[in-house]
Amino acid sequence: MNRHQPVAIVGAGIAGLTAALSFARKGISSEIFERTAVLNEAGAGLQLSPNATRILTKLGLLPQLQTVWSEPQAITLVDGVSLKPLASVPSGEFARNRWSAPYGVLHRADLQKILIDAVRANPLCRLHLGVEIDETARHGIAQITGNEPRILIGADGVWSKARQRIEGAGTAAFSGNVAWRFTLSETEAPAFFDTTKVSAFLGSGSHLVVYPMQRARSFNVVAITSGADPGKSWDNTLPPEISRQRLLEAFSGWHAQIIDLLRHVVEPTVWPLYQVNDGAWNQGENVVLIGDAAHAMMPFAAQGAAMAIEDAFELASFLTAGKPLSAFADHRKTRIARVRSRGAFNRFAYHARGPVRLGRDLVLSLRRPESLAADFDWLYGYEPKD
Repeated sequence: MNRHQPVAIVGAGIAGLTAALSFARKGISSEIFERTAVLNEAGAGLQLSPNATRILTKLGLLPQLQTVWSEPQAITLVDGVSLKPLASVPSGEFARNRWSAPYGVLHRADLQKILIDAVRANPLCRLHLGVEIDETARHGIAQITGNEPRILIGADGVWSKARQRIEGAGTAAFSGNVAWRFTLSETEAPAFFDTTKVSAFLGSGSHLVVYPMQRARSFNVVAITSGADPGKSWDNTLPPEISRQRLLEAFSGWHAQIIDLLRHVVEPTVWPLYQVNDGAWNQGENVVLIGDAAHAMMPFAAQGAAMAIEDAFELASFLTAGKPLSAFADHRKTRIARVRSRGAFNRFAYHARGPVRLGRDLVLSLRRPESLAADFDWLYGYEPKD
């Protein structure tokens, strides 16, 4: 790869910014294009598992992350009807020792700000805001920067326009699931919300994930349920009373304290969850996709951001080693397929009903925490190509 020829990155989200820093680490300059004129540091909470934080540490960002995140002592599974603990995977210092990297939870906006600040401080990264890249991308980029890019990297999310440039690429489709997201201050939260843990409350056809956000002294709450295809009429700014009614219907039969909590949520934000099915990630050696643009997935394994970070870091490694984009895509697709498989298993287990649910609870009750942790060695202990 010509180190004097920059790469062009479309999208300044987690994938795109991480890619820019990963290329800069290899001595390659990048031009990052974001269609919005202002980078809004928005979003909800985010879990960063050790496979992601290992890479962010390599990029020199761990000190900044440690000022805004918390490291939960455990990830627990709890029955949503009885509030009975079902299983627990140790984290905190255990994660650092077992997987040689921390497990952190934080607000997505905090991660984005850390990445943006690092990009702006790096002389090999140039950020262009308010610029939309169209079908004449390479020519348009050359006009803006004075150089035709070595490669166009599509990091522009589930509704990627870069993906439209790739023959045989995957398509975005509604997953059959919707998510309600909201936050609660520590003073508003019920007593069974634990500031030291990530807690997943499980129920028939739905589950609720709760974890602390240290800097805001609040809890991030995500409720995920099955739902009908919203179609083009879907509006994620539904009136609060309608949103709350649908939320309560999805959690009917759960523990009274959880029902009461959901009943008093002020403005739950509703998001239909889309995924991108398998397809081509690259067009020859000219265009390649990373992150949600390539493989948007459901949050059942909490790996969406982590996979984007892995993609970005390994793409820089593959290209600077002179390997073709097809080799990168093949390598990453194997990893993504396994993560998707784990997510599908989690969805089945988390939303189990009837006898399957009873069997799940029995199996979990027989597993020691250290044994459960071993199930994640392939995921959290992943060593990226460098």
